[in-house]
Amino acid sequence: MTNSTNDLPEATEHRLAELENGLFTSDLSVNEFLLIKEVGFHPVGFVMGSSIYHTGLQTRKWSTSQELTKLTEAMYNARELAMTRMEEEAAELGADGVVGVRLDVNYYEWGKDAAEFIAVGTAVKAEDGVSRLNRLGKPFTSDLSGQDFWTLRQTGYLPQGLVMGTCVYHIAHRGLGQTLGATGQNVELPNFTQALYEARELAMTRMQDEATRLGATGIVGVRLEEKSHQWGSHTIEFLALGTAVTKTSEDVTLVTPTTIISLDN
Repeated sequence: MTNSTNDLPEATEHRLAELENGLFTSDLSVNEFLLIKEVGFHPVGFVMGSSIYHTGLQTRKWSTSQELTKLTEAMYNARELAMTRMEEEAAELGADGVVGVRLDVNYYEWGKDAAEFIAVGTAVKAEDGVSRLNRLGKPFTSDLSGQDFWTLRQTGYLPQGLVMGTCVYHIAHRGLGQTLGATGQNVELPNFTQALYEARELAMTRMQDEATRLGATGIVGVRLEEKSHQWGSHTIEFLALGTAVTKTSEDVTLVTPTTIISLDN
């Protein structure tokens, strides 16, 4: 087997070669595995991608709320590199998609300004031999669980991709006059409200833009995460994540997964 990209480590070739010979690995539970099979897919391998990324410095004004575009770009690009490498592994296995995708960020003591971005999931392939690659000709990605993937397929929808939008935002500090003026009162803090509102809106809009590029008709399982990472309390990353989906022309018959229910009882 020849790697289609130099991004993947040499050790990956041996691991993927074993998976191509019939062995499969998966982080799916037994129930999830059976549900994936019920909707006509089977796992072909546990796939992953990683990127250790150095985040640059960006000045910020103590009393000004603003997006830190350099940090936003770094956080997005690092995740995109990890996601792309995971997709490359899935493509090497001939997979149609990756389910149960997780995106994690790890920090290590040897790299104060560096972080490891990891994307992992289970690559799956359609058993009927019909390609389910997305609009870009790549394996679809989804953070849906095996149960949610089963439900989605029951309604005739198919994932197109895990879409995300991010915004690293500096929240202005309050001046002494503002702090004293609100002491003992129930009052909205408009500067904080506007800053957080705008940061979330930027992240959500960017996520929707990704879904539009995939030709999606909707996004399911949306969640909005907020993390300060190592920047301090007044600098926050807002990350919007969800699975972009499209309606397929395939005939759908709603069924009850009796086998799975009996396992849970």
